[in-house]
Amino acid sequence: MSGGGVEDRDWQRLDKWLWCARVAKTRALCARLVTQGSVRINRQPTDKPHARLRPGDVLTFAFGPRTPVRIWRVLALAERRGPAPEARRLYEDLSDAPAPAGPPDAPEA
Repeated sequence: MSGGGVEDRDWQRLDKWLWCARVAKTRALCARLVTQGSVRINRQPTDKPHARLRPGDVLTFAFGPRTPVRIWRVLALAERRGPAPEARRLYEDLSDAPAPAGPPDAPEA
């Protein structure tokens, strides 16, 4: 076996994972969303549907101007495209997490 790892055990194609996570109805549509530049992996833009995704990676995506930006941490690789409750276990949605407390406001000059 080559040193690249085995897909579906060590890593998974981005388009396949998005499809299994039920982001879109077809894998081709998931691939198109990636090629349009709508997805970032660990803050790095990607337009490659074959990009390698691993547990722990953080995805950032927005699929339109009126769609809120979503931030997901990959918890697991998909074994199959299952029902929505099964797909929901593939990621942790960080989008609605409370923002960390910032420094107090600086006094106005």
